[in-house]
Amino acid sequence: MSRILVTGSADGLGRAAADALLSAGHEVVVHARDQERAGALDPLVARGAHLVVGDFTDRDAVRRVAAELNDAEPLDAVIHNAGVWSGRAVVPVNIVAPYLLTALLRGPRRLVYLSSSSHFGGRPSLDGVDWRGRSAGSYADSKLFVTTLAAAVARLRPDVLSNAVDPGWVPTRMGGPNAPDDLELGHRTQEWLAAGGEPEALTTGGYWYHGRRLQPHRAVHDEAFQDRLLQTLAQETGTAL
Repeated sequence: MSRILVTGSADGLGRAAADALLSAGHEVVVHARDQERAGALDPLVARGAHLVVGDFTDRDAVRRVAAELNDAEPLDAVIHNAGVWSGRAVVPVNIVAPYLLTALLRGPRRLVYLSSSSHFGGRPSLDGVDWRGRSAGSYADSKLFVTTLAAAVARLRPDVLSNAVDPGWVPTRMGGPNAPDDLELGHRTQEWLAAGGEPEALTTGGYWYHGRRLQPHRAVHDEAFQDRLLQTLAQETGTAL
């Protein structure tokens, strides 16, 4: 059994993944943005989940969460699920926070980053990106960046299994009630990549959709773009990968 962090697990896909992993016997660390949201996780905590709280729009809060986790038992896997669809929090939450956690957390051998088919509409350009969220960010760009981050980690950390997952457009609070995709299928692939023992689950550098490995945006595996993204994030946060 594994110790697995699921960020953004107060509702939606993160909640479903944390619930399923707990039911499978794994040790799960759940995460909420603030204490009010954390209340929704009381049923999972009562079943044995551990809780961390931190607003991922705040870099210092991300650092505090990482420090708290590093002081506890080592993590085996992280599902970087927390995400925002629109507004000023898009870039800080969707790419800066997972980058910082990746750089700061010690120990995880499996990393799963939530992507989206929207990443195909992202621009492989870092010019003018507002990393601090002073203005509204591009969801498509943020998902292209985090998918590229997953591929870069797979290349630079060969002892870590790093993958990106498109969960589909599913009927969550973010996706809306009329989203056409399957909510159950929407969280199964990230659980499998975080804890599965099958040979395909033990691969790295993939972009996955409902258990199938697909080709992402061509910029994702462009090593020069990967390096520019990592260098920019390192300079912006003061933290190298």
